[in-house]
Amino acid sequence: MEKRKLGNSGLEVSALGLGCMGLSFGYGPATEKHQAIQLIRAAVERGVTLFDTAEAYGPFANEELLGEALEPFRKEVVIATKFGFAGGVPAMGLDSRPENIRVVAESSLKRLRTDVIDLFYQHRVDPNVPIEDVAGTVKDLISEGKVKHFGLSEAGVATIRRAHSVQPVAALQSEYSLWWKEPEAEILPTLEELGIGFVPFSPLGKGFLTGKINVDTTFDKSDFRNKVPRFAEENRKVNQNLVDLLGQLATDKHATASQIALAWLLAQRPWIVPIPGTTKRHRLEENLGAVNTELSGNDLSEIDAAVSQIKIMGERYPAEMQKQVER
Repeated sequence: MEKRKLGNSGLEVSALGLGCMGLSFGYGPATEKHQAIQLIRAAVERGVTLFDTAEAYGPFANEELLGEALEPFRKEVVIATKFGFAGGVPAMGLDSRPENIRVVAESSLKRLRTDVIDLFYQHRVDPNVPIEDVAGTVKDLISEGKVKHFGLSEAGVATIRRAHSVQPVAALQSEYSLWWKEPEAEILPTLEELGIGFVPFSPLGKGFLTGKINVDTTFDKSDFRNKVPRFAEENRKVNQNLVDLLGQLATDKHATASQIALAWLLAQRPWIVPIPGTTKRHRLEENLGAVNTELSGNDLSEIDAAVSQIKIMGERYPAEMQKQVER
């Protein structure tokens, strides 16, 4: 597996990580525990070293799952987790008070069965807590040996700069894909300037860019995509144009739509590390194949030109979640 460094932090990880949220939370019923552990360990065997979780995924269940699955390989992998929601429950609102950050850190260490968190993200920017206090608290945790690196998620440029001036930010985790390219305007140039790595979540558009979802697809009642405007039936009809384009490119390259979407992301910057998630072994193998999917400069230009002609319909979050995203 190819390795990449997240900016100037010195944190080296596999070119593709594994987003583990969907194994426990968000996309319907949790994956059976033994099956989930086997998937995580299969990723380790294939060279994946970055595993992404959060206290809010469950809550708590996903961290516990990773703690058990990765315990035999702890020295070989990088575990990223997150703080920032009251009680670990997004519906209860944000809480990045220093005392809560410390409580989450101690609890996450136990659930993850480790003595150090490799990458500790603020899950969402808390407007009620100065980011300097957040960064300062993580800086203290780093000095105490409980955390190695500091990260932000869905933060805007001003917040990134303010946080970075207190404690260097190793990585920003935000959504970025062929159907959500907003980070290209201000975020990517800022990260490049400051030497911060980028970890795109939902690099496959929450599954839509795989080509396995269409207007007839129904989701489990507990799947949060039921509430995402972009997945409304009328929007899926229109957004299918992008999937059709990816399918054609994939046929030309003897690849899959997922591999084209991930290869495109990998080609954007050498310090970008996408974290696609899956619950299936064959999808894991498919996604990892993107590392060997080559896109030429002409391919990339053609993709960008074609995508620019396609209007994606629907917001990427329901209204209550959109409020927690800093722009």
